[in-house]
Amino acid sequence: MRTTIIPAQITTVEDKIAGSLNMTQIMILMIPVLWTAVVYIIFLPIMKLAPYKFALIFLSLVICLTLALRIKDKIVAEWLGVLFKYRLRPKYYLFDKNNTTSRELVIPEIPVEYAPAKKTTKKSTQANDIDLATSDLVKLEQLVASGKVALRYQFNKKAYDKHI
Repeated sequence: MRTTIIPAQITTVEDKIAGSLNMTQIMILMIPVLWTAVVYIIFLPIMKLAPYKFALIFLSLVICLTLALRIKDKIVAEWLGVLFKYRLRPKYYLFDKNNTTSRELVIPEIPVEYAPAKKTTKKSTQANDIDLATSDLVKLEQLVASGKVALRYQFNKKAYDKHI
């Protein structure tokens, strides 16, 4: 079976529909027709002509004719699209090496060791209450909220075994 390579110049040719107009230009030129119908039907006085209606129709016609013009084998609407994409792109790229996006985190599992429950005699339990000043509590809360430290709760094994 014979195969042939199609040159790139043939595949990039635009289809001309009417004269030298392509589909995009024809669609742009249809917008004033539809806009004229909308203005004539919806705006006051309804279904009658008024001077301001002519101004709206003429304005849309001028804008669409301008967008359908060709400059360097591209229509003005395509050039405006390129300019808008350029203007809307990010201006600065910030790189944060501490970002965890698309990173595989390896978190080791800590084995949990359970001690067998021992029979204990009833003894009075003392709570380890520590009296802290208010300023120390505020500093502790700020330290925990900053995320610079990890907080882990560790329960007393003796108290844990009693409740099981």
